[in-house]
Amino acid sequence: MTLQVLFKRKPVQLRPPPENLRDHDEVWYIKDTGEIFDSYDSYLARMEFYKQRKFNCQITGHSGLTFFEAIESEVCLPSVPLSDIWLCDLLHPRRRLRTNLIISQRAGAAEVDQAFPEALKGPVLRRVQFQTVSRIDSLVDQIYDEFKTDYHPGEAVTVIMSDAERRHGIVRDKTRYGSKVLPDGTLTPPYTRYIVGLDGRRGDEAVLEESNIYRDRKVFTKSVLRSFIKKTVSREAWNGAPWLVKSDVAEQYHIDTRVPSNLLYNTKIMERKQLQAQKRQSQNHSDFSTLLNSSPSSPDAGGGLRLPELKPVKSHKAKHIQLAQQQRQQLSQEKNQLKINGSSKPRHNGFSHHPEAGQFQYLPLPNSPFKFSLSMRNQTLTPPGHNVAQAPVQPPPPPPPPPRYPIEDLQLEPSRSTRPALRFLCNDPPVQADQKGQKARLPVSEKILMKTVGPLLETWDTLNVYCEIFKLDSFTFDDFIETLHSASDDEPVQLFDEIHCSVLKTLVHSEADGGAVQIHLPDVEGEDDEEDKEGEEEEEEEEEPEPEPAPRATRATRSSLAKVEAERLAAEAAAAEKEAEEEEAAAVHSAEAALEDYDWIDELRKRNFKEGGWQLILVGLLYQLSKDERRQAVCEELLAQIVPPNVEATKETVREHYSALDINYRVQVLQIICMLTMETKAVRGYMEDCSEQMTKYRKEKIEWQRSRKQAVEDLKVLNEQRKILLPDNMPPSPPQEATKLDDVKMTDAEDLSHAGDDDSDDSGAPPVTARGRSLRRADDRAAERKRKIEEEIERKKEAEAAAKMPKQSKQFIKLLRDIEKKEEEIKECEDEIATLDNDLREADCPRTRVLGKDRFWNRYYWFERNGMPYGGLPTSSTAEAGYANGCIWVQGPDELEREGYIDMPEQYQKEYKAKFNMTVPERKKLEEGATSISNATQWGYFSEPKELDDLINWLDSRGFNEMKLRKELVSFREKIATHMQNRKKYLSLPDEEEASDDKEKEKGDEDKDKEMAVEHPVTNGTSKGTSKRKSTRAVKAAPTPDPTPTILRCMQWTNGMALEDLGHLHSEPPPPARSRKQSRKKEAAPEEEPPRKKTRQGTARR
Repeated sequence: MTLQVLFKRKPVQLRPPPENLRDHDEVWYIKDTGEIFDSYDSYLARMEFYKQRKFNCQITGHSGLTFFEAIESEVCLPSVPLSDIWLCDLLHPRRRLRTNLIISQRAGAAEVDQAFPEALKGPVLRRVQFQTVSRIDSLVDQIYDEFKTDYHPGEAVTVIMSDAERRHGIVRDKTRYGSKVLPDGTLTPPYTRYIVGLDGRRGDEAVLEESNIYRDRKVFTKSVLRSFIKKTVSREAWNGAPWLVKSDVAEQYHIDTRVPSNLLYNTKIMERKQLQAQKRQSQNHSDFSTLLNSSPSSPDAGGGLRLPELKPVKSHKAKHIQLAQQQRQQLSQEKNQLKINGSSKPRHNGFSHHPEAGQFQYLPLPNSPFKFSLSMRNQTLTPPGHNVAQAPVQPPPPPPPPPRYPIEDLQLEPSRSTRPALRFLCNDPPVQADQKGQKARLPVSEKILMKTVGPLLETWDTLNVYCEIFKLDSFTFDDFIETLHSASDDEPVQLFDEIHCSVLKTLVHSEADGGAVQIHLPDVEGEDDEEDKEGEEEEEEEEEPEPEPAPRATRATRSSLAKVEAERLAAEAAAAEKEAEEEEAAAVHSAEAALEDYDWIDELRKRNFKEGGWQLILVGLLYQLSKDERRQAVCEELLAQIVPPNVEATKETVREHYSALDINYRVQVLQIICMLTMETKAVRGYMEDCSEQMTKYRKEKIEWQRSRKQAVEDLKVLNEQRKILLPDNMPPSPPQEATKLDDVKMTDAEDLSHAGDDDSDDSGAPPVTARGRSLRRADDRAAERKRKIEEEIERKKEAEAAAKMPKQSKQFIKLLRDIEKKEEEIKECEDEIATLDNDLREADCPRTRVLGKDRFWNRYYWFERNGMPYGGLPTSSTAEAGYANGCIWVQGPDELEREGYIDMPEQYQKEYKAKFNMTVPERKKLEEGATSISNATQWGYFSEPKELDDLINWLDSRGFNEMKLRKELVSFREKIATHMQNRKKYLSLPDEEEASDDKEKEKGDEDKDKEMAVEHPVTNGTSKGTSKRKSTRAVKAAPTPDPTPTILRCMQWTNGMALEDLGHLHSEPPPPARSRKQSRKKEAAPEEEPPRKKTRQGTARR
């Protein structure tokens, strides 16, 4: 018996009952399978096998089941009522999951029988019976295509009447008509007519074809058909086995179960053996033919025609006689071999004095005109039955196959090119590279540490990706750096305050929204805890102490006393160390004193951010986070900078210290609070919304891709039709002579008009009448006549061309219009697909996508790659910058990658050096140049389009990593280069090439000045021209200083999103409610156009 329960994708075979069982023998029985065992060990082994969670239900597809759970799922025999299952199992949490699984499996198996139409079960099973398609997916596709438009009696369908009315009915009968041959030779397709009984009226029927009939959408689907086939059909586990309907199902639907002889397993085995025998026979025959057709060897080679070696017939002699014969044959073969090699007898002058058997002397006969050549003399002839042993000639080894690319990047041969030099945004780069040009451009980099660059990028990316949650306008990375570096009490920057306040507001809701804390905070021991402890101590004192049991009398020894003393000293040392740590921690900062009468959570609920409010709230948050062991060291260090111990902690002092805080500490603070926002419901809900939106965009993209594919196919058909009709509608090429004549005519007309103009010009003045008055509008009338002549000539040319051009057929004109419409449709589909791709890119916010890795496992990031518009929000106050980050950032390899691929063990380094003449670290130093990074905390960047092009050229597409990286860089190359140019314009950075050209030009001007000074020395009688040149150079060399003070670039940013959505900035309290008079004045004032809602670029759908 074979069940549909699968173990390792094969049906489970039940064991047959043991043979020769007697009535009084003791047996063990498995009720669910009917198996019988004559030993307890075999019974236990089988039960252990069935209890493994490695079985699959073939119908529902559930895996990880025991055998009995899978049987229940497939057979669907509820041996235990569901009510009993719930009563006994819901009380046990461990059984609850299994109970729910069994119930769902039973429901799934029963649903298959109910969902599949009863009228289709018999025809489908008859079609499936004895099919040899191996994959069930292919079988389902084949059956579905056959029955998609085929209906059977008893099936419920929906019909479309002649008046377009839709009616429900049941198929009564069907008649299939074959194809017919028409008089013109065409063959009509076959068709089927159905008699459908309509619902609602008794005896009302309609005769319809399959084009007017259809099923309900969910009645006959591939998933339902697949489940039905898997439930009712089985297949043995050998190649070419047919699908067989189960016996009980076949009996129910009267399906023949006799397997044809050609589909039996034994028949298939015999066929395979015959094929293998035929192949061997044909191969032997071809080998024998090759031997017969081969040419014999030359006499010098000592070889002849080699026939297949035949084995001797088996002898029936005694074994000792056979052994003696074998020894004699072996001795004779050795003797002949010695004679062949010429080592048995010495030879003199090419002749042997004592010839052996089988050796001939080629001497000339007396008075014979024939003489043997020296090369033919003393040749040893091979006796019959003996073959001359030849030294086997080994063919040269075949060359190694060429590698199939791509392969591992470091397995490619080293390259001579060097990666373009990285730039570093820090004052402690990993290598001492030439940073003069960079420091001149970014002076803030002198105050940034390398360990700060990673958190700086992470914080900026988080604030811009989730700017809609924080209600912040997007801002550029350079403005972010300038803000963190320059913001102070003397120069307050709105961006600095808005970032901190918006992130803090996300952690705790306002009082109007309930004031709930959205993050998990560690507990802080306060006054309430001390009071609770004091109360517990008083209660313990009031309770009567229970008498302690008397200590067991033991003998006091020196060792026991020393042990007790050591334990006491250790406890005192631990307590002293703990007190010292607490005193040291308290001496590091004065945050506890600053928060003595201050509840930072309550102040955050009230949004009291003014006059150092948010700075003190931040101190409270850091102090509470310092109670977490993971964040303790970082928070303690930050609190020591914001609230030092030797200064009284007030709002004013906290605000002053935070305004003077180093940029590296500010980045650490922002990183901590930004990472806390990832725990909030707002951010998680935003991620889920983006995920749902991406699913919607993907479905829309699939629909547009299908439309585009169909339009391309239609356009291909239309182009084929156009090619067919084009010869009959081809316009003839215009004759050259006619063109020349037309050109002559136009030239003559122009010459006439120009001649008239020349005459009028030669007169020197407009014509004058006798009264001395010039003619008005004389020139206008001449121009009008010229224009009319030209129009007449052009009209004649068009008429002649139209007369010569044949009229195109209406069919061809309509075809051209259809082609144009299809092309427009394809363009529309491509535009929509591109828009949806951009929407998918912007909605992909959960993680930052890496562009790829290079051969040394450095990671490359372009932060505009996903989660944000390319240039930031289009409605941002700094949207005219045209970029967000504008750089390609490179991160060093991870620790595991560095140890596994670069700093390998010594034995692997030796193997690599033997292959490429250098180790991997040496290759890294050679190919990365002077700007190399070695771990994940080190970052560099490229900011020039030329560096981007050099990087693309440096990458080798034959490696796995660099093939993917190069593909990404090439696809985004135009966008990246455009944003790099926009960044240089926004920062007013000169182009490196232009700067070098300007330097060369200035140097050339100076050389010219020196030459002029040598040729014309300056004296008191200096010429006018020389003095003028000198004064001009002096003005250029010493420009007058601009009296206007420099304004920081980040000061131009304003938080328009908060002003629009909230009506005020995050760092400011909400405006007070307006009085009735002001509201009436507002109503009387003319209504202005409402502000446009901020949306991400490309997310607005049509």
